[in-house]
Amino acid sequence: MHQGTEHDRAAILAAYRATRRRRGMILLGMVVLGIAAFLLDISTGPSPLRLWDVLLGLFQPDQLSAPEQTIIRQVRLPYALMALLVGAALSLAGAEMQTILNNPLASPFTLGVSSAASFGAALAIVSGISLPFVPADWMVPLNAFVAAFASVLLLEALARSRAAGMEGVVLFGIALVFTFNALVALLQFVASQEALSQLVFWTMGSLGRSTWGGLATLAVVLAVVLPFSWRAADAMTALRLGEDRARSFGIDVRRLRLFSLLRISALAATAVAFVGTIGFIGLVGPHIARMLLGEDHRFLLPASLLTGAVIMALASVLSKVLVPGVLLPVGIVTSMIGVPVFLLLILKKPNRA
Repeated sequence: MHQGTEHDRAAILAAYRATRRRRGMILLGMVVLGIAAFLLDISTGPSPLRLWDVLLGLFQPDQLSAPEQTIIRQVRLPYALMALLVGAALSLAGAEMQTILNNPLASPFTLGVSSAASFGAALAIVSGISLPFVPADWMVPLNAFVAAFASVLLLEALARSRAAGMEGVVLFGIALVFTFNALVALLQFVASQEALSQLVFWTMGSLGRSTWGGLATLAVVLAVVLPFSWRAADAMTALRLGEDRARSFGIDVRRLRLFSLLRISALAATAVAFVGTIGFIGLVGPHIARMLLGEDHRFLLPASLLTGAVIMALASVLSKVLVPGVLLPVGIVTSMIGVPVFLLLILKKPNRA
């Protein structure tokens, strides 16, 4: 009997180690895919570049001509890096939001965070407000961040209310989407022609305004948030088993939700503040990660981050090649590819069950 028990333990341990190795290989493959998509993004554009030239431009720029150096390092590099960071931030935020709200449709886009950011940006564009000691080109991102952060605080306050369950939080988020969209439409109606064209372009989502300052800000936010997300991975995995089970493990569910919502607000608001409204990345990315790696958040969170980065980089490539000679707003592309991918995930889910 004792020998059989030891054999069973050894078999379980061997299976666990095999699962960990498989998940590690999947994550490694996603890293390689992300690097490939990043290089493809830099090489794609009105002036196509060979992959070797891109590598030289990144690591030995002196071997290229001055125009090629400018194209790679000053034009396309910040664009491609911003695509990776925005995709990673939105997908990580979506993964956490789906877990803490226990809703597969939850994401910064579907629960009003992106719409709130759009309203904040629209308000800054139309009104031309300014603050002392704040550069004019930072007012739109700053206003977008404040509005998005306020919307997440509203969601957090409702989540802490005993009267509202998680379904109430989701419904409230959907109400925020319609409310902020209506307010943006009102601002569009009263805006001047110049402000209107700028506002419409911003709400479509574009990487064209990527700057090194915006990149640095988003990179710092990601670097600060990631360790806290990683620390909460085990607690979030337990939460997927149900609130009662999580509490039985000694997890403070309310505290977990509060800090997760704060992380979500920082990620989503910062990403949307610099590139505009980007849809479906925070919704589709975590679903693909779950299909590949399951519900263990020690693997799901980094996988969601990588999946979002890859999808956003590929969307950036498509935005430059779908219409020859035209750079489409990347938000249009993510919506175009996000809807069929999400429908495919929904249709395939029963078969997997």
